[in-house]
Formats: sequence, C-alpha cells, structure tokens
Amino acid sequence: MVKTTLLFFLTAIAEIVGCFLPWLWLRKGMTAWLIVPAAASLALFVWLLTLHPAASGRVYAAYGGVYVLTALVWLRVVDGIKLTTWDWIGALVAMSGMLIIVTGWGKA
Repeated sequence: MVKTTLLFFLTAIAEIVGCFLPWLWLRKGMTAWLIVPAAASLALFVWLLTLHPAASGRVYAAYGGVYVLTALVWLRVVDGIKLTTWDWIGALVAMSGMLIIVTGWGKA
C-alpha cells in the first residue's frame, strides 16, 4: 500500500508539472519552450500509471484521491494560497476513497 501511494504521488506531481508549465507560458507570458519539459512530464505521468498492477479503471479511480491531495498541497506550496478546513476535509475524503479502492485490488 505504501509503495502504491508513493507511486501515485509521483504520478500526480508529473501530471501537475506537465499542466503547470504550459499554464505559465499561456497565462504568465513565460517562454513557449516550457512545452518541451511539459511534454516530457506528461509522458512520465502516463508511464507511471502503467506501473500499477490493477485494471486501468481502478488505477485511475484510486489515483484521483491522491491527485486531489497533491493538487491542494501544490496550491499551498507553489501558489502560496492557504488551505481551508474544507480543503483538508475534501482531501481526507478523497484519500479515504483511494485507500478503500487499493485495499480491494487483490480481492476482486
């Protein structure tokens, strides 16, 4: 379970970076060359999703919970926006869903 969760966090970071870099270009006027590392990051994201042993739909569903938490931490650390109690409650609910789904992977 720990290995799967850590892999999900790496996957989420790769996806967020792959989407954040073009956002910097399009919204903040930074160089279009950010598309190159963004594409590499998104390719890494896709590859990381293939490393899980479960069916793709279960992987995507469980990954969603980790993505929610990772995106909120990104909001705090990178964007500098303070998280609310509702943000943390939502992240807890999402992570609980991930843990439930992953726990059942070997039982289906």
